[in-house]
Amino acid sequence: MSGTGGLEKFLTEWLGEWPGTPGLTIVGSALRTQPGWDGSVREVVGVRTPDGGVLSVPPDLADTVRSGVRDWAEVDSHLPAALGRPDARVFAGVFRWSTEPAALPDAGEWVPIADPRVPLWLHPFGGDALIAFAQDGTYAAGVGIKRHNAAGMEISVGTEEAYRGQGLAARLVAQAARWILAAGAVPIYLHDPANVASDRTALRAGFPDEGWKIIGVFG
Repeated sequence: MSGTGGLEKFLTEWLGEWPGTPGLTIVGSALRTQPGWDGSVREVVGVRTPDGGVLSVPPDLADTVRSGVRDWAEVDSHLPAALGRPDARVFAGVFRWSTEPAALPDAGEWVPIADPRVPLWLHPFGGDALIAFAQDGTYAAGVGIKRHNAAGMEISVGTEEAYRGQGLAARLVAQAARWILAAGAVPIYLHDPANVASDRTALRAGFPDEGWKIIGVFG
């Protein structure tokens, strides 16, 4: 995909190395020991491409993980034990980005998180949320921004059940993506592969599926 300069800058900083090398690359990064966008520490963050990818782990675990996980085929079965967390599970979500969001009309307005109309699920994101209000002024749909670093920001969107199927989510995602690009960052959209609604929203908003995956560990 063209226009990946911003993505390369973001991922090189976020992971510790650009995931463009074939095969599996294990990187030790101090960021894996520090709080992320919501204050939580994520011990493993990985991005897998169709040809290769990077697993970013704490520096003191990098050698152990390299010894215990030799290629991508072993990640699911060997990574938890290599981390010292044998009961944990590896998950892989869809990783998307966009340099040309869809030219959909704006659907929302930026509102401070402290505004009483903003639902609780958006509070951990901080800053302002992008909200679409119904005609009666109540919340219909909204976007929170995960500010991973100055080069990359992730979009999370949620729509109240009564307002689904109206295209609000796609319009909000495209609007938020334009705002992120204007701020000099690359917009990211992640979702569960089984989430058909998120897949549809991403495509409509101009976030194609390039076959990339986001890798993490939970439990």
